[in-house]
Amino acid sequence: MGDTTADPREAAPAEGRQAIPEGVPMAGQQGAPPHPHTAVRPVGGALRRVVDGPAGEWIGTVVRLALAVVWGWAGLAKISDPAEAAQAVRAYEILPESLVKPVGYALPFLELALAVLLVIGLGVRIVAVVSALLLLTFIAGITSAWARGISIDCGCFGGGGTVDASQTEYLQEILRDTGFLLLAAWLIYRPRTKLSADAWLAA
Repeated sequence: MGDTTADPREAAPAEGRQAIPEGVPMAGQQGAPPHPHTAVRPVGGALRRVVDGPAGEWIGTVVRLALAVVWGWAGLAKISDPAEAAQAVRAYEILPESLVKPVGYALPFLELALAVLLVIGLGVRIVAVVSALLLLTFIAGITSAWARGISIDCGCFGGGGTVDASQTEYLQEILRDTGFLLLAAWLIYRPRTKLSADAWLAA
């Protein structure tokens, strides 16, 4: 048997291998680089694989349909009474009177169109971008009304107009729309979803 106490650095390098220089730690010693198959994989990498894999597409499907419900609910609540929708727009005191009715009457149709496109999954990234811009507009409008001391209901799901100061819910409305904005942001980043027209067209 050979001398097991011998320093492997002193052994002659095998053919085709280089001698390990002095000061470089051996594999298994403290400070040695981890073996690629035994190294602990970063959590971020695992999360990225989930997001980019089939699970991410199913998550995106749920997000897409959830955002469709939001727009469908908002549009249906307004379309039955467009005059009330226009009054809700007027209450913000931002747009000139000449634009109040066009915006108030068109908004429910835009929201329903976004809902339909999200349900069938057609042009998901574009729809998500439009959704994000619309939600940012809503958040800015609510924040502006709050900052100016105007007491209104946002009219996001029907109703709207001037209310008593004790009935305002600006913070809740901003947080709710921020949550919807996160759904849109997911679809902008990850528009591929299951059961969508986009996937069918790409196949």
